[in-house]
Amino acid sequence: MAKHMQHLKALREIAFDYGVGEHPDLATMARELSRAVYQNKQALDADLADLRTRDQGFERWFVAQRSKPEISVLVMAWPANHATPIHDHNGLWGLELALHGALEVESWDRAEDGKILRLTGRDWLGPGDVTWFDADDRYAHRCRNLSRHETALTLHVYGGDLAQYFTYEEAGEAGQWTRNAQRSSIAGRLYA
Repeated sequence: MAKHMQHLKALREIAFDYGVGEHPDLATMARELSRAVYQNKQALDADLADLRTRDQGFERWFVAQRSKPEISVLVMAWPANHATPIHDHNGLWGLELALHGALEVESWDRAEDGKILRLTGRDWLGPGDVTWFDADDRYAHRCRNLSRHETALTLHVYGGDLAQYFTYEEAGEAGQWTRNAQRSSIAGRLYA
């Protein structure tokens, strides 16, 4: 996994170029990342083929991090039909871009205490499609690989290090949720 990936490096540079300020222009970042994925789809598929065939479950791969302004870039591998629990992003802004396969992203709004969640939308992402969210303590989402047979790959850009976050599970009473602290794990590093 330690091979140099020229096209992944280009995606990292776009994220760094547009990930400036407390509220970066995520729409422009999304457009530029999407354009680069469409232009280099075959090369990206070849560069990341090992991740699609590893069969190691859900994995987060570190690509790059910058400290000023703080930004992190990761690639995630989603096994067939894998779904995350509903989770937040510890108040960070973020952007998710499909590189290979298709992902469903459900957006949720949560009360300050985290005990009440409400579904607010749903997006479907194919290669080059992007969704993003601004820095918001109330935002949460759930993601799912739509394929029953193939691993999906996504690029994630966050306005900081998503080392800790919360997941949400429906409690015994309908409409009530419990919140559980989580720590992110990294499978390895992709050298871009």
